Amino acid sequence: MTAPMHVPRFFVRQRITLMVNRYEIRGAAPDGSEGPLLAFAQQKRMKLREEVVFYADESRSRAVFSFKARQRLDVHAEHDVFDEHGNAIGYFRKEFGASLLRSTWTLAGPGYEAVGRERRPVIAILRRVWDFIPYLGDIWVPFVFHFDFVDKATGQPVMSSERKKAIRDRYVIDVPDPRVDFRVAAAMAVALDALQSR
Repeated sequence: MTAPMHVPRFFVRQRITLMVNRYEIRGAAPDGSEGPLLAFAQQKRMKLREEVVFYADESRSRAVFSFKARQRLDVHAEHDVFDEHGNAIGYFRKEFGASLLRSTWTLAGPGYEAVGRERRPVIAILRRVWDFIPYLGDIWVPFVFHFDFVDKATGQPVMSSERKKAIRDRYVIDVPDPRVDFRVAAAMAVALDALQSR
């Protein structure tokens, strides 16, 4: 089974703005560099339920997909991914208990359910310890962390997100599993940045 929209590699770059999170999602050019803009995402302001809308371009005149939390301000909240017509095409959630030591997410869509964890447990623990050190925990440190998602049934790779060292958050997303719709993968990739600290 192949998703209606499958993109095997794309890039996510956060734009620094004062009041709202914005992200550029770009495809990969044949030489492996960043290619054309596939979507432009903006986190909705002042919403009781977390919501991010993805637009066709920076004009934000046409919404093409989105994700929204099912519950209000809840660390256990599941987030549904919707196509441009409002049909659910997948979901993801942070596994709160498992994330206490190593951030863990569940990602699902038609025909698959995957679990994603921080690739390096040592970095996961170091990030948590750093936050508890008086004064030092207030200093921002750009920990580079990556996530690997594997199919719960087969253990095969489904998706990976690698954070690159940069002033602005930048990620390379690989989606080897053709069942994973680009819109679901892009929503999960943005959530790994926008929601990770919650």
